[in-house]
Amino acid sequence: MNSLNGKVALVTGAASGLGKAIAELYAQHGASVAIADINQQAADSVAAQINAAGGKALGVAMDVTSEVAVNEGTDKVVAAFGALDILVSNAGVQIINPIDQFAFADWKKMLAIHLDGGFLTTKAALKHMYPGNRGGVVIYMGSVHSHEASKLKSAYVAAKHGLLGLARTLAKEGAAHNVRSHVICPGFVRTPLVEKQIPEQAKELGISEDEVIRNVMLKDTVDATFTTVEDIAQTALYLATFPSAALTGQSIVVSHGWFMQ
Repeated sequence: MNSLNGKVALVTGAASGLGKAIAELYAQHGASVAIADINQQAADSVAAQINAAGGKALGVAMDVTSEVAVNEGTDKVVAAFGALDILVSNAGVQIINPIDQFAFADWKKMLAIHLDGGFLTTKAALKHMYPGNRGGVVIYMGSVHSHEASKLKSAYVAAKHGLLGLARTLAKEGAAHNVRSHVICPGFVRTPLVEKQIPEQAKELGISEDEVIRNVMLKDTVDATFTTVEDIAQTALYLATFPSAALTGQSIVVSHGWFMQ
């Protein structure tokens, strides 16, 4: 179940962090990979690295909050590679603040990137997965915060909860067309997004950065260990290569026991 030979994958937010790790692993297992990111130069750089290593990749500029940009970028991928078999909706940002101080503009930005982005990329992908019941796999990057809440993260928690509903609805609607969907729910992974949160949370909570790591981020894990990008990439590979709809509509938590289903 580890081969992606002949498959085409589109990964959003793939110029760094989790998206980059997933795209690289997919390419290593034979997929043609589109590196979609709002930063065209960064996307092209990652694609060039994959191509230099013997893989097959294409950089695509994509603002996931723009329906036009999403549709054009997705169509560009299909024009280049001939199909679309896997979508990983991974693009995301983080803004932290208490609810009473959370700017409405920031709330809308967070939901637009995480939730609207998930919807728009899904709709664009299905245009290529549904005809002839070709099928495919859609994987959303959720979070433990798809299941639990944390202080200062109202918009993030709301958006990540919303992805569960989108994925489960797609699992039911897409089944007739051989489309499966899942949500990967990582614990804290030391990506640039999380590194940025450490001093921000320390300031908001009035504690040290070490205390943020120990008493906020890792306190509910079984081994006080961060989840790694490799952990998440391997999970995305497993879900992309699973052979049937026996596994669809699922939330897969990868969190060192922080949240157990």
